[in-house]
Amino acid sequence: MSVTKPKGFRASGVTAGFKDSGKSDLALVVNDGPSHAAACVFTSNRCKANPVLWSEEVIKDGEVAAIILNSGGANCYTGAPGFQLTHATAEALATELSISSGDVLVCSTGLIGPLFSADKMLAAVPNVVAALSTDGADAAATAIMTTDTVSKQATYDGPGWSIGAMAKGAGMLAPALATMLIVITTDVDLAPAQLDEALRVACATSFNRLDSDGCQSTNDTVALLASGAAQISPDLAEFTDALSSVCVDIALQLMQDAEGASHDLYITTTHAASEADALEVSRSVARSNLFKCAVFGNDPNWGRVLAAAGTTTAAFEPHQLDVAINGIWVCKDGQGAADPESVDMTPRKCEILIDLKAGDAEVTVWSNDLTHDYVHENSAYST
Repeated sequence: MSVTKPKGFRASGVTAGFKDSGKSDLALVVNDGPSHAAACVFTSNRCKANPVLWSEEVIKDGEVAAIILNSGGANCYTGAPGFQLTHATAEALATELSISSGDVLVCSTGLIGPLFSADKMLAAVPNVVAALSTDGADAAATAIMTTDTVSKQATYDGPGWSIGAMAKGAGMLAPALATMLIVITTDVDLAPAQLDEALRVACATSFNRLDSDGCQSTNDTVALLASGAAQISPDLAEFTDALSSVCVDIALQLMQDAEGASHDLYITTTHAASEADALEVSRSVARSNLFKCAVFGNDPNWGRVLAAAGTTTAAFEPHQLDVAINGIWVCKDGQGAADPESVDMTPRKCEILIDLKAGDAEVTVWSNDLTHDYVHENSAYST
């Protein structure tokens, strides 16, 4: 049920005709209240799609009644007609639901540049509203997929309240945020400022620790909607922990469906002088195409790990670094240790541990290998 598991939510997914495949491509999640408190986090890319520009204004008052999402077109760099379409979509949905267009978030995902049909969008809005159901979570999660091979959903059961989430994303996964659209619903009764605080903490240790290919999207949106229907206001720290666990669940699902990937990388930097140092080193390794290619070839090439760490400003002594791959210490004090041939690289899960010996901080970044399939999929994406 994911986004319709919490009380007060309905969802739907229909076919508007944006995708050549004819698959569903328009989703809707509606918050029936009694509260419409909300918070959002958007891409930090300076080049933002029209729906992001619209939604950034909508969320300023902390209230959202509905979120409509389309796949099959990013509506980015489409000029004034693109923003007009975003506005018209919100207006059309507001009319159908008898709400304010200023309480409607709009999200799009797909190819940057072309503008999908306004006629198709406006014709489909009544259909997606008519399809709304408390059982519509699966249909909504399916409709937002692009290169995803599976839909991504997660839930959490609290004491008398719950959280549900759906997401799309399978490539361009890089901080801050990724090429992803994520809708999180909850029936707790919390103020917008509290939701915002919890969401930013949760994103920092989940989606912003996911780095598939170092490429950042123009359309990223993570929306948290609270209906208040459970009539419970949990301790904010308790809610934040629950929300964080849902976001980590979704982030790992995104990693595991990364385009063409054959290995999931868990890159942990430990004994760093600060969390920032640990994050910088792990992220540098995650973005090393040389190392990612080695992993694809089942080659435990620890030298490429050290080379990536050396590009950072993190505090460490270069000749004292240790590296373990899948539990085998292949490097100790900056020199070869165990025989690399003793490392089993065949499992999909690949764990890399880098010991900086400079402090007590530790951070894990999630990534994936670089494969022939990834290159093929992204070389032909727009054609």
